[in-house]
Amino acid sequence: MEKQAKRIIDELKTMENSHNRSGMQRFGINTSRALGISMKSLRDAAKSYRNNHELALQLWDEKIHEARLLAVLIDDPKQLTEEQMERWVRDIDSWDLCDQACMNLFDKYPGAWEKAYEWSAREEEFVKRAGFVLMAVLSVHDKKAPDESFLSFLPVIERESGDEKNFVKKAVNWALRAIGKRNQVLNQKAIDYSEKLAQSGNKTARWIGKDALRELQSEKVQARLQKSG
Repeated sequence: MEKQAKRIIDELKTMENSHNRSGMQRFGINTSRALGISMKSLRDAAKSYRNNHELALQLWDEKIHEARLLAVLIDDPKQLTEEQMERWVRDIDSWDLCDQACMNLFDKYPGAWEKAYEWSAREEEFVKRAGFVLMAVLSVHDKKAPDESFLSFLPVIERESGDEKNFVKKAVNWALRAIGKRNQVLNQKAIDYSEKLAQSGNKTARWIGKDALRELQSEKVQARLQKSG
């Protein structure tokens, strides 16, 4: 390990917090390799190492939960490769690392849309979750994407709505809600799909549909969409 990476790891270890780690466990985070450091502290630490690709690779290979979170915060998206994405996504063992990787790094990859489709069909829980988290994140971050791009996600959401894996079904639900909150056209399409799922004979699909409907049809969401036109 290079000196800078070793110094950062040593600093992270001084920040270990067993109380925070217990709290992480209660939220379903895998803490087997975690130190219990808050995301705020990690974001503060990341400010000094932005776009440092080599350092990110070194930190990831340390296999410490917070080191990997720091890695996705500091990596240079311009140097991200498909091989690296595949290797990292297979390493992911907790929902929070999955989500942070998608929100801060993977969504910036030029082939992120293709990865969303590809990973959504995989069987590994966190790889599959990453596919749907990417759909949700792209719904928020990609301001220029046409409605048709998001409409094409909806049949995939329907196809995988029966997956009972806990962190998959929550991500499928998230993707459906995120698409439906983008604009009025997508809201109605997402509601149509949600209503269909809510009537499904599969209990997981029913939960996804009913939960999505509660938000997509809520006064708050409808008022915001009408205001934004």
